[in-house]
Parts: sequence; C-alpha cells; structure tokens
Amino acid sequence: MSDFKIAILDMYDDAPNEGMRCIKTLVEDFLQSKGVNMTNYSIFNVRKGVLLPSIADFDAFISTGGPGSPILENTEWEANYFQLISKLLEHNKKVEIKKQLFAICHSFQLLYQYFDLGIITKRKSTSFGVMPIHKLEPALHESIFFGLEEPFWAVDSRDFQAIMPNKKRFKEIGAKILCLEKNRPHVPLERAIMAIRFTPEIVGTQFHPEADAEGMHRYFKTEEKKQAVITNFGEKKYHSMIEHLEDPDKIMLTESVILPNFLEHAFQQKFEIILD
Repeated sequence: MSDFKIAILDMYDDAPNEGMRCIKTLVEDFLQSKGVNMTNYSIFNVRKGVLLPSIADFDAFISTGGPGSPILENTEWEANYFQLISKLLEHNKKVEIKKQLFAICHSFQLLYQYFDLGIITKRKSTSFGVMPIHKLEPALHESIFFGLEEPFWAVDSRDFQAIMPNKKRFKEIGAKILCLEKNRPHVPLERAIMAIRFTPEIVGTQFHPEADAEGMHRYFKTEEKKQAVITNFGEKKYHSMIEHLEDPDKIMLTESVILPNFLEHAFQQKFEIILD
C-alpha cells in the first residue's frame, strides 16, 4: 500500500500562514498510521503558476485556504487550477477507483464559482475566531463529519462568503449544502454556506478543519498576534477564542475528525476496490 499519494494544492501564494503546517502534520500522521512513507505527498504552489499535478499520479488532493480575494479575475493560474478540476471530473467518469479532493476556504470559494452554484461576496466585517458550525440533514450521511456533535466548532477566518445558492444548479449537478454558519437572529443577513458536497468525489468547507488547537494557541499567545486580535476584534473576542482553543470538545475534536476522515475515505476507496 506504499503507493497511496497525496497532492497538496497550495493557495497561500507564499504568505505566512499556519494552515500549511497543520495540513502537513495531518497528512504525515495519516500516512504514518497506514504504514506509508511520510514523504508520499507533494506540494504545488498553485498561484505561482507551477506545473500542477497529473491526476493519475495522486490518490487524494487537498486544496488549501489562502489570502486575498477569491472573486475570479481570469488569471492564468485560475485557468490552470480549473483545468485540473476538469481533468479530475473527467477522470472520475471513466474509472472505478475515484480520486478525491477536499477544498478549504479560498479553494471552496473558487469551486463555488467554478460550479456556478451562487454568489461570492465580501462580508460587511471579517469573520474571525472559533465558531459554531451547523450541520444540515445531508451532512448526517457524510463520513467526514462522523464523530462531530451538532453544532461542532471550527476556526473561521474569512472576509468573503458563499451565499445565494442557485437551487436549480445544485440540483442539476447533484451538489448538496452540508453546513451553515452560526444563526444570528438579530442580524438580518443570509447565513453563509460553510460546507458543500460538490460531486461524489469533491467536498469542501469554508471554515478551516485543519487548524490544530495547540499550534493556534501558541500562535495567538505571542504578544504580537494577541495585540493584533485585540486591536481588530476586541479583548473579549481574544479571550473567548483562547478559551475555545483550550476546550478538547471544540477545535481539537474537529481537527482530529474531518480531514483524517476524508483521507481515510480516499484510502479505503482505492484499496478496498483493489482488494475486491
């Protein structure tokens, strides 16, 4: 089983971030748990215009979050990325062993537009912190959420949002809305979509399931980051976030469930069919 390989599609554009460290740790831990060489993954810096992976060479793809606006600008890297998605879709039509892709935040927002499912718009204010995420009925049948309560908690960090779903288009391609952001009865605004099953093999979240509580706690306890959060969001938000990061039933649980479940599904998809 040493040939199980994972491609990480890096959307960070070389910006400093915690997401890549978290993803690499989860991927390495998963490969080690399966007795697979921990170097069996590759990182592709998508927004730098690098040659993207061949679909045939990898079994699972994780497409990361990233900085900046996700609203499409018809750049060359966007065209290359969407060409990769098209190749993945075509590949999965022709073979029994499907390739799986997980899209996080920025990548989720790109796919929302690629599949023409609705509108991506700038938020009135940044959503930042540890937030409750609410599952809808379709999420109850999704293995990536098995082990999470309702609601569950996740790190949310975004200036944009997926809203105004085109129900006709969702039905046409068989996509399902899985989760919504927290309910704010006092705010007369539509709740953003936080997770979608785009196709049987492509799923994504607008939150960050990769965030690890220990690393995030260490990161935000530094004086520089602490002051940045307090300046931008207030001291109450800062202390609330630190409290949530220290709760084993919140971020620690989400990190241990969603991406590991995704990778387990991709692994089983490949090797169960081969063994059969």
